[in-house]
Amino acid sequence: MVKVKICGITNLADAEAAIEAGCAALGFVFYRKSSRYIDPNKAQKIINNIPRHIIKIGVFVNAREKSVKRIARLCNLDILQFHGDESWAFCEKFKNYKIIKAFRVKDKIDPSHILKYRTFAYLFDTFVKSMPGGTGRSFDWRLLKSLGPIKQPIFLSGGISENNVRQAIGSIRPQWIDVSSSLEIRPGKKSRKKIENFMKLAKKL
Repeated sequence: MVKVKICGITNLADAEAAIEAGCAALGFVFYRKSSRYIDPNKAQKIINNIPRHIIKIGVFVNAREKSVKRIARLCNLDILQFHGDESWAFCEKFKNYKIIKAFRVKDKIDPSHILKYRTFAYLFDTFVKSMPGGTGRSFDWRLLKSLGPIKQPIFLSGGISENNVRQAIGSIRPQWIDVSSSLEIRPGKKSRKKIENFMKLAKKL
């Protein structure tokens, strides 16, 4: 069964709703320009109040190495997600953590570029100029077939909702679905009902 990461968590109520509905991971965005940004100290308090088996993922965009490591320690993160222009060399500076490297897809995928990153997993999101993520828009998922067989888990992101999650999973069979904006009342605030409806569908697939 595909696993679900619910990203853009900014408060404990949303975290608890996501966990109760059955998500496997929560994403915390530490990018100040994002409408879903969360202060690391606030994220720490939320993380201290959720079950240990829930995977905690920190999302960073072109952040400094020292800043990433400080936040990762403070919040006891399990996985670091790099959603900017980070190089493969930068990603290898975090030996104590699993790394997800995000790639924003426009109209093609370059496997040779992606495979330079020897990270735990790859995440594919939709390219929108000046928006690193959280666009609410999807890309042509069929493009991922050009990757061929790879050993890294794939996180599929970008405009996934209860209306197209079946198609998203059926098209490439990703190990993970990453969802955020489609579950919101407004940026940074999730709807419990939308979370529940989405998870019910995802669990069936």
